[in-house]
Amino acid sequence: MPKMKSHTGMAKRVKVTGKGKIVAQQAGLRHNLEKKASTRTRRLTGTVELAKADVKRIKKLLGR
Repeated sequence: MPKMKSHTGMAKRVKVTGKGKIVAQQAGLRHNLEKKASTRTRRLTGTVELAKADVKRIKKLLGR
């Protein structure tokens, strides 16, 4: 039987931490930044742990 391949598109978008949590960049920081308040754009910087509802689906895509 062939090996499982991880979904490379998803692998580029998320990172798995040492403890197995999945972290990713928050959405909403790509365009229309002039309309958004500075506080909002600052809050969206950095990576965050993903919602529990998404974790099962993403782990399956990553082959974990």
